[in-house]
Amino acid sequence: MTVNGEKRLTKLSFKFGTIDWEMAMVKQYELLKNAGVWRAFINGYSKNGFVVFDEEKLSREELLEKLKELEPEVVGEEHLTVAELLESSHSWGNILGRMES
Repeated sequence: MTVNGEKRLTKLSFKFGTIDWEMAMVKQYELLKNAGVWRAFINGYSKNGFVVFDEEKLSREELLEKLKELEPEVVGEEHLTVAELLESSHSWGNILGRMES
């Protein structure tokens, strides 16, 4: 499978009302099983997180419905390409190694 590096994704950042570490772990796992979700991080201790998803495969409304029991509040939104997401996923060691080459 090949993916166009210029494909547009949406990143929503959240604050959650009702959440604990166990609920956060379960919900994050459920989200990551969805083919439309590229990245998901939900922190049950700090009650925040983010989801990077493809709105062509998973609508914003569907995503918010899946998070409904956590009482999500969208606190940030940005759009990025697949290439930008991959670049931001590199560890500092990988980035520094490429800079020295």
